[in-house]
Amino acid sequence: MITESVILRVHPGREAAYEAAFREASPIIARQRGYLAHSLKRGIEDPATYLLTVEWETLEDHEAGFRGSADYQEWRRLLHPFYVELPPVPHYRAVDLAG
Repeated sequence: MITESVILRVHPGREAAYEAAFREASPIIARQRGYLAHSLKRGIEDPATYLLTVEWETLEDHEAGFRGSADYQEWRRLLHPFYVELPPVPHYRAVDLAG
């Protein structure tokens, strides 16, 4: 399993519209192959920032699968106009702390 974790900055004053668009877009990502879960958290110190976390079975499920799909174009249409800029989207793998 891998975790995609990204900080998103939306145009100030558009937070409510962004959250509504994200609710509309959520089923798009949830139906992707390899999708496990996602969450969206709003910043406290800066309410125009959000933390998006998505759990995927593999990196390829996100990069080649979702990003290469027609669904991704719809995701972009719904959400990307809200972003001040497109940030990097890093991926993480769990560390075995027992061993």
